[in-house]
This record gives sequence, C-alpha cells and structure tokens, in this order.
Amino acid sequence: MTASAQRFTAPLTVHLFLVRNDDILLLRRFNTGYEDGNYSVIAGHLDGGEGVIDAMCREAREEAGIDLDRAATGICGVMHRRSPDSEYVDFFLMSTHWTGEIRNLEPGKCDGLHWVPLDRLPDNTIPYIAAAVESWRGGEWFSAFGGEAVKQISLIAHPRSGGVDPDHACRGSHWDWRARKRRSRDNRTQCTR
Repeated sequence: MTASAQRFTAPLTVHLFLVRNDDILLLRRFNTGYEDGNYSVIAGHLDGGEGVIDAMCREAREEAGIDLDRAATGICGVMHRRSPDSEYVDFFLMSTHWTGEIRNLEPGKCDGLHWVPLDRLPDNTIPYIAAAVESWRGGEWFSAFGGEAVKQISLIAHPRSGGVDPDHACRGSHWDWRARKRRSRDNRTQCTR
C-alpha cells in the first residue's frame, strides 16, 4: 500500500438484546430517516477510545435510562453488514440484569419501547436485527448480512470453543439463552464453559 492510499474503515456499532424471561426489549424508530416505524433494539456507534461494553452501557443509559450490570452483559454475536452505500461491523450484546426504570429518553427518535417474545418478533423488525436475533438464538457467533445475498450465515470459532464446531461454537457460555434457561430451570449456579 502506498503512503497516499487510504485503508478501508467501517463504523463499529453496538446493539443490546435486553432480555427478561423469554422477552426482548424492542424500540420503534421514529423521525430518524432510517427504518422509521420499524423495530430495533437499543443501539449506537462506538465513540473513539471506548470499549464495546462501555459503549453499550453508555447507549443503554442514554436511550433507556438504565445502568447495565457489566458482569451480566456480554458479546453474544458479531455481524458484518453490507448495503450498497455502507458497511458496518455490528456487535450484539445480551444482558438480563440492569438497574433503573426503563423509559424512552429519546422520544424524538423512538415512539415506543415494547417487550416482545423472542420467538415472535414483529414483522416490521428491521431485517438485520431479526437476523441477528435468529443467529444468536441458533448459537451462531458470527453472521454476515447484505451484499450479494440477502442473508448469509457462517460460523467461526467462539473464543472458548477451540474450533469451528457448530455444536459447540458460542454455546455453553453464560450468554447463550438456551444454556441460561437450562441453568435456570435446573437451578444450577455454574455455567459450563
């Protein structure tokens, strides 16, 4: 690469899967010029010099007035998202514990916050958000969305899985919703890693 050549960069975003029992918190976009009237999750861009979890905690505070429990918040997926005019790297985080009352602190961008069943997302959920929820629920750590295919999913090794094994990638961590439900149902206190 020559000194004058520019390296490609992509914006980094964070998205929160805030989960209560088998429901996820969705917000309906309003007056933003992007996907207005459709459902998304608490989300935003990373500011320079901040970590992924720090950015998610900041966005949750700014958009919904809650403080996430950092120990109960973790990355549950990564997506490479492409459209004809943009490209993003999205981090998806899941949390089940927070303090504060959930409220809409951005009424100029969101006209409602709603708990919906994880297995029955509204038809007007933004497509890449619906795909990310599906990937997470299916135990997939990485997904690609957009580009030549409408949706293309591929697995990569979860950092603790030791290989690209679809039966183990992204499963067994305490961020996996199935494992969390099993532990809760079986009254277990340890997570399998």
